[in-house]
Order: sequence, then C-alpha cells, then structure tokens
Amino acid sequence: MATISHSSLACTGASASDLFRSSKSDVNGMPLKALGRARFGSKSRGFAVSAKLRKVKKHDYPWPKDPKDVDPNVKGGVLTHLSHFKPLKEKPKPVTLDFEKPLVGLSKKIMDVRKMANDTGLDFSDQIVSLENKYQQALKDLYTHLTPIQRVNIARHPNRPTFLDHVFNITEKFVELHGDRAGYDDPAIVTGIGSMDGRTYMFMGHQKGRNTKENIQRNFGMPTPHGYRKALRMMYYADHHGFPIVTFIDTPGAYADLKSEELGQGEAIAHNLRTMFGLKVPIISIVIGEGGSGGALAIGCANKLLMLENAVFYVASPEACAAILWKSAKASPKAAEKLKITASELCKLQIADGVIPEPLGGAHADPSWTSQQIKIAINESMDELEKMDTQELLKHRNLKFRKIGGFQEGIPIDPKKKVNMKKKEGPIASKTSKEKLEDEVEKLKQQILKAKESSTKPPDAALNVMIQKLKKEVDHEFSEAAKAMGMQEKFATLRAEFSKGNSRDQLMDPILMDKITELKNEFNQGLASAPNYASLKYKLDMLKEFSNAKSLSDSKNKAAKLKQEINKKFEEVICRPDIKEKMEAIKAKLQDSGASSFSDLDDDLKEKLAETKKEIESELIDGLESLGLDVEVVKSKAKELSEQTSFSNFRSKMENLNEEINKKIEDVINSSDLKDMIELLKLEIAKAGKKPDVKSKSKIQALEQQIKQRLSEAINFSELKEKHEELMAEISEATKSPGGLDGGVNNEHAKDDSSKYDESRVEINVGANRSFA
Repeated sequence: MATISHSSLACTGASASDLFRSSKSDVNGMPLKALGRARFGSKSRGFAVSAKLRKVKKHDYPWPKDPKDVDPNVKGGVLTHLSHFKPLKEKPKPVTLDFEKPLVGLSKKIMDVRKMANDTGLDFSDQIVSLENKYQQALKDLYTHLTPIQRVNIARHPNRPTFLDHVFNITEKFVELHGDRAGYDDPAIVTGIGSMDGRTYMFMGHQKGRNTKENIQRNFGMPTPHGYRKALRMMYYADHHGFPIVTFIDTPGAYADLKSEELGQGEAIAHNLRTMFGLKVPIISIVIGEGGSGGALAIGCANKLLMLENAVFYVASPEACAAILWKSAKASPKAAEKLKITASELCKLQIADGVIPEPLGGAHADPSWTSQQIKIAINESMDELEKMDTQELLKHRNLKFRKIGGFQEGIPIDPKKKVNMKKKEGPIASKTSKEKLEDEVEKLKQQILKAKESSTKPPDAALNVMIQKLKKEVDHEFSEAAKAMGMQEKFATLRAEFSKGNSRDQLMDPILMDKITELKNEFNQGLASAPNYASLKYKLDMLKEFSNAKSLSDSKNKAAKLKQEINKKFEEVICRPDIKEKMEAIKAKLQDSGASSFSDLDDDLKEKLAETKKEIESELIDGLESLGLDVEVVKSKAKELSEQTSFSNFRSKMENLNEEINKKIEDVINSSDLKDMIELLKLEIAKAGKKPDVKSKSKIQALEQQIKQRLSEAINFSELKEKHEELMAEISEATKSPGGLDGGVNNEHAKDDSSKYDESRVEINVGANRSFA
C-alpha cells in the first residue's frame, strides 16, 4: 500500500493525549475528515508525534453523492435508493410455455400484417383488429380452462413478478431491513417496513431472481435457516411496535443442503411456526407463485391466506409426488390433479381464504394491475382484522388451522390399497332375543298370508331381510353349539388346513374331504345334546320355510314374466297383417262351404286349412325361439279315458324305475373309489387348462372311460335289467293291441284322416324346471 506524506501541523502548548482527546470532534476548529488528509505532528520540548493514513477504497453508497441529484418524483424519495433492487437494464425475453404455443401462430400473423402495413403503406386495420380479436378470444378460452399442471407452469414462469416488484408497486415508502443478528443475511428472504394508504406494515417474503445472475444470488428463492431467523427477528420487531405483518410466499421449498441441515433448518421453521401463532398483530399471507412445503408455511401461519389465481400451494411438488407414487416424473399432470393444489380447489377445502384475480396470460402479462389487485385484497383483509381485539385475533388464527382437514366414512377402498392394510376386525354379532325374533317371524308370516289371500305380491324386501338375519342367527347358534361341544379347536385346525391347501388351480385333496366329512358327521351326531339345540332347530326351520317361500315367489314372478312375454309374442304374430288376411280368407271359405263339421269339408279345403295352421304354428315357433325358448311340436291324438289311465300307469312305473336307477348311480358315485376317480379327473382337467397336451388328454380319457364303465356296470345290475325288460314288454303289448296307447282305430280311413289332420300341441321347454303347453 502506498503512503502519501502531508505537511505537518504544529500544535504548541498541548500534549499528545490532549491532542487525541480534542481530535474526537475538532482540532483547532478543523474537521476530522480534513485532518485525516494531512500529516500532523506536535513539537514540545523536543517531542513530536506523526501519523500516516492508508488509502482505502471508498464505500459505494446506494444514494447519490449530492442530495440535489435525487429526483423528487421518484416514488419513495431518498429511501428508494437504500434498496439494491433496481429495474433491469435489459427487458426480459418473452418465454412461451408449451400449452401457449397455439397462440404463437396468431401473434406472428398479427406482427406480419403490421409489418406489411408499415412497408406498403396500405390500410390493414380491419384485418389486424380481426386477428387481435381472434387472439384475445383464443387467449381467454385457454386461460379459463387451465389444468392444474398448467397453473403450476404459470406459477413458475421466469418473468412472473417477484415479491419486491409487488412491494414497490403497492407501497409509498419501503425500507429493506437486513440480517438475523447472528452474522448472516439470507438474500432469499427479504424483509422491510413499508407504508400503504396511511398504514405501516412489516413486509417479508421469498425473493426469486429475475434472471440467472439474480437467481444464483437469491438461491432460486430457497431460504436457509438464516433467512427464517431474519424473518423471525422482524416478526418480533413488528409485534413489539404493533405493525401488521404481510408475507409473500413464492418458493419451491426450504433449501435442503447439508449445511442448512447442520445449521438447524427444521428447528428454524418450527420456531417460526410456533411464534406466528402467538403474535398479537394481524398477519396476512399471499401466495404469489408456488408455495412449497414447510418452506412456505414458515412465514404462512396467518389469519388470512390469499392466493393469486394461478398460484399453487403444496406439500410436495407434482414431480416429486409422481416419482414417489408412479415411479416417474412424467405422471406429474396426474399428480397435480390429485394433489388439489390450485387456488380454487384450496378455497373449496377451506385452506385458502380468497383468490386474487390475474390478467389473461398470467401476472407477468400486467404486473402493475396484479399488484393493485393485491393491494385491494390487503386493504379489505385489514379492514376486517382491525375490528378484532388481540384475543379474537389469536383465536381466529388458531381456529383457521384447526379446522383444516377432515375424514369420510363408508367410502369403498380401492382393492389395490387394501393389499398392505391391516384387516378390519368385524363387530361382534349380537344375538337377537328369542321373543323379539318370534314376534318378527309372526309378523312376516301374517304379511305373507295376507298377500296370498288378496293375490298380491308378497313382501320380497322384508323376506330378504329376514332370511339374511336368520342366516346370521343360525351361524351364531352353530358357533355356540361348537363351543359348547368342545369342537371349536377342531374346526379352527381344519379351517387352517383348508385355507392352506385349497388354491385356485388345485382342487380339494380327497384326504381333506374325508376329514371334513368325518368332522361334519361327528358334529351332527352330538348336536342334539347342545344346550342351544332347540333355538338352533327353530331358527333353521324358519330359515327353511322362508327360503322356500322366497324361491316359490321368485319362480312365480319368473313364470308370470315369461307368460307375459309369450302372450305378447303370440299377439304380435296373430295381429300381423299377412296372418290376419290368411285367417280371414279361411273363415270366409268355411262359411261359403256351409259345412257343419270338419268331416263335411272337402279335401282341398282340409289341405288349405292344414297348410294355414302349419304356417301359423311355424311363425309362432320362430317368435318363441326369439325369446330364447326351446320349442317342441308334439302331435297328439284324442285319447280315451281308459287309454289315458293306461298311459298314466306306465308313466308311474317308468318314474319308479328311473328313481331306482338314479339311486343306484348315486350309491356308486358316493363310493370312495369312484369319488376319488372323479376328484382326480377334475384335478387333471384343471391342470391341463384350455390347451391340454397329449399326455394330459390320454389321462383324462382313461379316467373318463373308467368312470363310464363303473356307471354302466351299476345300470346293468341284473335286478334293474329285469325290471326294464318287463316294462318294455308291457309297453309293446299295449301298443300292438287295438285302441292302444297311440289312440289308433281299426278303420284305415280313419287312420289316414288322423295322420293328415291330427291336432297338434306346441310344448315349450324352458330350462330344467319349466314348461308351458
């Protein structure tokens, strides 16, 4: 460092100590500043003192050197110069978001037409106005139907106005205050005092950069613990002086590096949360961009939380949420929709208290207008909060956060979510008293009887409820009986074996089936000795009775519905114009013939009558088959009473023989050997699947052949065979005898007539249990 020698200044009659004591203010009327530029000394009795000052760099103060150079029209006056936040020298470049690209074409067209008008001197004002109207309409349609992820992109827009942009727009005076009084000043959080419409506020908020250089300086709006402690200091300052606090939230979250964690990032945020709930001044928070997690909440515990229209407030960013849930950040649009992070959705959830409108195109389209809307919202909220006293303010702030959240019951859970959830323990079934159950049963019986007498529909709803109730009661009684008989452990062991051994692609093990059968027989044998046997038997009888009534009611309903459909189809066929025309023609011919009976008709008319009849029958059969019914035309002849009696006798004998055969087959099937073979066949078929290989096919065919052989041996039992042969002989004799089963007569002419013009009957088979003739 270079030194400069100055002329000495003699001070006679004073010591060195007196000299320095007097130099605190002036030395012989000379300012200290002027004194510093000179080399001074003192000679007294041969003693001299001299000093040299090093040349240092002058401090670059933010205000002008001459107060006269300050423009009096600058908003905020001299105080404005205290802030390092200055207007950018270069205008920020326009940034087009992905969803805004359709508007770029229209904007380019407008610019081209204007350029053409300037170059040619022609008037294109009509075309320009038309294109501008079209652009504004497209912009309106786009920004009134934004998706959540599009609003997230707008909130992160590089040109979106920052905290200081809004503060300088809405305040008359603003002074920035720095430092956390612990040696640090975090530029990501800005605090200061400002005045607005006669009120003094403490402003604080997250500050992002307007370009890359500023973003690096401001750490992209992510505060360290020093920033939150600076905000905490200003909160205490505002609370002490009674200044309302206005916070601006615009951060992706607190800075999560190793150094911040070492310095107590979590503790700093928690301290702010606790302190804000105890401040005695009104607090208003405004989300102007994105509010991320605890970093936003650390200055967001306010009486009023307001949000700009395109701002977002979330516990985790959509990209982070998508990476956690769907293992890919590409699912962020879906995550943004599920998170409910937009202003309108948060207002519905009563997390945010109001939405501040933005211009079309976002806040960056017109920052000044957006700032004025924020100013209006702050004034309205302050007018409301100023009416409250201290205790009301604290209670209001506490209740605002206490009411957030809720729960819903009775909503079905997604099966995928149930996989790792603990199984809910079902409520213990309470046993209905015997008297109450008997009363309910009697009431239902009376309702069924009344419905039967009045030929009305039985009470199906009450019947279903009673059946379900009786099923639960019977299950409860069976459990009580098993407990009383000491068989509960056996049932539990067998149930565990069944659940372990039984799977979808494997049928039940025959050994396990035998165990189940043995336990069932043992339980049934000792059931009569159970103390609740009488109650169980009563409930079982009632369940059986009501189940029969329900099945009868269902079958009647089905039969009535089917009958109605058949009648409707018959009516459609008979009422067809071509069928009607043929029937009218036949009637006219019959009247013209003058015949009194069928035998008096001539052969031609008989043939025409038979043809018309067959045609109508064919149409009816087609109509019935369209209803999914199996139709069978059975030709029948007039039968004598004796013949009908004879046929009914043969019928009963055939039914008895069928019963014996079925019983024999059941005995064979229930035998252990055949049962094992059937189970093995089922197991092989299940293993083979839809496309069995050659080995599986051969095994299945061999098992099928063995089962068929065993069944044929049972049917060919000698006693059954003899009964079958005797019955066939009786039927053949009855058929050969005159006036036999087929109702034939010896008159050959009569046989011919009957074969041609016999009456016919249409039989409709519906499944196994229904038929209509």
